[in-house]
Amino acid sequence: MTPTEIAAILEEQFGPAVTGKNLAALDPFIALDPAKLVEVCTFLRDDPRLRFELLNDITGVDYLETDPKKVAKAGFDPHLEVVYHLSSFSYPGRRFTLKLILPRWKGNQPGELPEVPSVAGIWRTADWHERELFDLVGVYFTGHPDLRRILLAEDWVGHPLRKDYEYPLEYHGIRCR
Repeated sequence: MTPTEIAAILEEQFGPAVTGKNLAALDPFIALDPAKLVEVCTFLRDDPRLRFELLNDITGVDYLETDPKKVAKAGFDPHLEVVYHLSSFSYPGRRFTLKLILPRWKGNQPGELPEVPSVAGIWRTADWHERELFDLVGVYFTGHPDLRRILLAEDWVGHPLRKDYEYPLEYHGIRCR
């Protein structure tokens, strides 16, 4: 089954929850309404035509141009993307990508993390990936069974993979840079 056929099934099943797509990309994807993420992911895993039993990874991308001279040419408004790469054991070689396009801050309030429903109840591998994204990119996964920092210390301030993150000069008396 091609990415175009998979996208057609999802568009038929979920209509306006599919907010965009690029099926000609190196990793063909659809963009989703985050509110429908759990429902769509459950469908992708359980539908016998699709059977995406494996969540390979979840990644986060911060689309922010920090150079004022380049902002006009950037071609995008500042936002975050959460990207899910899926594979099927039932249909070897079948892969698909989902994207969520989020505001950088919930309610446009700096420091308020955007929220996404957890898919750890669908794919157990999401547990670690969601914790990593929370820790490094600053996305809050609602309903996660144990959402806490996984790579940085619990008292670390901020999310270092955000493009506007300012690294501290020192941490607990240890020089950082």
